[in-house]
Amino acid sequence: MIQQTPMPPVPPARDANTTLVDVRGLKVHFPIKGGLLGRPVAHVKAVDGVDLFVRRGETLGLVGESGCGKSTTGRAILQLIRPTSGSVKLGGTELTTLSEREVRKRRKDMQMIFQDPFASLDPRFSIGQIIAEPLQNYKKYNNKKELQDEISHLLEIVGLNPFFINRFAHEFSGGQRQRIGIARALALHPSFIVADEPVSALDVSIQAQVLNLLEDLQEEFGLTYLFVAHNLSVVKHISDRVAVMYLGRVVELAKSEALYEMPLHPYTQALLSAIPVPDPTIEERRKRIILEGDVPSPVNPPPGCNFHPRCWKAQEICREVIPPLEEKQFGHYAACHFPG
Repeated sequence: MIQQTPMPPVPPARDANTTLVDVRGLKVHFPIKGGLLGRPVAHVKAVDGVDLFVRRGETLGLVGESGCGKSTTGRAILQLIRPTSGSVKLGGTELTTLSEREVRKRRKDMQMIFQDPFASLDPRFSIGQIIAEPLQNYKKYNNKKELQDEISHLLEIVGLNPFFINRFAHEFSGGQRQRIGIARALALHPSFIVADEPVSALDVSIQAQVLNLLEDLQEEFGLTYLFVAHNLSVVKHISDRVAVMYLGRVVELAKSEALYEMPLHPYTQALLSAIPVPDPTIEERRKRIILEGDVPSPVNPPPGCNFHPRCWKAQEICREVIPPLEEKQFGHYAACHFPG
């Protein structure tokens, strides 16, 4: 009989006072309904035991293939999607046990920058109305002039002309729309922001501008980011630490430099080998790791280590026992029986 051991949580940060977001055993399973009565017949295990923590003032990059559960993890942390199980703490407050009304009160402390700047802005609202909406919902300003001044100030912060306040979203470029989304996220002065692939829909030249803006805002306002992306080069540029996801689980977590220079998990090694190097001599000599097969279905993930059907290091224990996410080196965590 196949034995599966539960994944223990990531050990806490060295100083608990520095941890803003602490996620333990997070699971999000979506039911698949069938039959005449529409009862659940299976579940999509989009997030299946994620453990990570984000320190105050840092950027944690979350990377992985499309469909691995990155965006769902970000939304579950913010309680936009209610987790099936697990723990999510923001500043020491357990969010998963709060009522919808109580979560709404905490929304001012945690915001989201969405991936698609074309779909995330209401086309019927002017940008002034879009940015004003969260301020009005939380009754931040009763005076109309003070509200207008704050909106103008937010537009200036993100590099937009405050005279654009009465224009509509369709009048702006993609990069400008994303700046509007950033201004909206900043309106309530949150401490934590989930940036869900905020530059993937933008031109490369505009991506750099938006990334630099996010870094400047982090320094100015002391923001903490969970930066979700699939572009490893972008994540390396902006992240202090990086968490790598595969099929609903975090398989590696480390400082950005350590992860890119010496990845421990075979999946991370394969991802990094796919990044092109601008030097043709180095690129020609470099060994590429080509993964065989497809990503397994999250409806029926393989037993043991999720990655073992595609892993060249896999042995019998990998097919039977789920590897825990353990600290293999100082500050470097990997969920692998044979790391390195």
